[in-house]
Amino acid sequence: MRMGIVRGISYGLFKEPDEFVPQARALGAGLVRAYIYWGQVEPSPGEYDFHVVDTLLTQLDDNIEAWLTVCSSSPWATRQASDFLPPSPAKDVDQYREFVRRLVEHCAGRITYWQCENEPSNTGLLWAGTAEEYVAQLTAFHAAVKSADPNATVVLGGCGYDVLDSPPGSEPRRFFAHLTDAGRDAFDVFDVHLYGDPANIPSYVDDARAMMREYGYGKPVVAGEYAGPVLFEFPEVEPILQQTMAGAFAEPVSQSVDELVERVGQDTPERRAMVTLYDRAEELPDRLRMFLEGCPAELAAKRDRINCRQLVTRLLLTFSTGIRLASYWNLAPEVPGEMEPYQMMHLLFGKLVLLGYDGTKLTRRTPAADTFTLLAEKLAGATSVTRSEDGYVFTVDREDRPRLLVLWDHRDTFDGEDQPPVPVSLPWTAPDASAVDAFGTPHKVEVRGGQLHTMLTDTPVFVEAVSPVPAAEFPIQ
Repeated sequence: MRMGIVRGISYGLFKEPDEFVPQARALGAGLVRAYIYWGQVEPSPGEYDFHVVDTLLTQLDDNIEAWLTVCSSSPWATRQASDFLPPSPAKDVDQYREFVRRLVEHCAGRITYWQCENEPSNTGLLWAGTAEEYVAQLTAFHAAVKSADPNATVVLGGCGYDVLDSPPGSEPRRFFAHLTDAGRDAFDVFDVHLYGDPANIPSYVDDARAMMREYGYGKPVVAGEYAGPVLFEFPEVEPILQQTMAGAFAEPVSQSVDELVERVGQDTPERRAMVTLYDRAEELPDRLRMFLEGCPAELAAKRDRINCRQLVTRLLLTFSTGIRLASYWNLAPEVPGEMEPYQMMHLLFGKLVLLGYDGTKLTRRTPAADTFTLLAEKLAGATSVTRSEDGYVFTVDREDRPRLLVLWDHRDTFDGEDQPPVPVSLPWTAPDASAVDAFGTPHKVEVRGGQLHTMLTDTPVFVEAVSPVPAAEFPIQ
């Protein structure tokens, strides 16, 4: 089982590509995911520039895998000219196929996963085309990748929250149904993005598998993104969020690099909507206010604690579904320097980063970075994660290591930490046990009469025997 980390969506677009793979590896990542755009590699017809790609390749070694999400954005080769978002269908599919072939060939087998676009059902923002046009492009992409590197794995564009949280028959559902049906022969693995309420993760993964079963087949599922908390988890703030988003996107906005840079600080609909939200900060619910920059310190610390807990709970829930690869969103801000808070994307995802910049170096760790590292150490060598039938007790089998138990008390995301601990007793055959929680704090456990006794809150706890016990005798199944 592998823990990955995503390096944002604009590597090398807004500044020179920097070093990030060693930093991700130091956190415990076994995979990095990055984005590359057609216009970066082929800025004009037949003229190739692999500078950004090579900067990534030189950072890779045998201890880490790489996943590239390839977006067709181009100022000259696509129906809608853009160097960033949204990508659109190629004017000439043969040119697109050749671009992909040259890119994959240049990487010489060093990229394991190749993904065609990201969340294409999020039309207008992440794909400016139809489902049929995406499948046509995916088919060309698959053929090009396999011709250049037969051992590479082709990933279907991510199935996101817009699909998974929408009702049957919705437009995002219909979009992905077409991809799953018509594109069945043009991908190797299905990518699902796990946001929203963590308790829904098993059903989201079931939905992804059901989409394929409906058309008579099944392929492996991976989680290209997961993270929390995000605002989608709190229904009570949805009216405010929807009002803000409606104001922010009141006018169509180009997402080209130059125009995005030019708009920083300008009086755009997005900035006006966000400024209005910040002006109301003191009257906003705390469940929303904690996502704002400059919120009260106690709220910021609470969000950090929720982030650390969810890093563990989301990954354990994901791995318990049989998924074997999951990548956290995300490593760090897109660029160094002070962040512009008056952006919807920053409100939604900006505080999820594991690292921050000190000057131009990614050296500042967030609390979640320490939890990620702890989790990576505990899950090193993991071969399976099994969830108990009655709730939130997870057994982790680890290669050449004793089994690990991970458990927590399932509670409300925001208020749960204010509830008192609850006593828990579980069968335990080892003579002893040690435990540490998701924050790296030692946790009290006792072994008496063949039982493990402890007190639980909503903070996950890692428990393992001090004295080795044969796996067959480990009591939790």
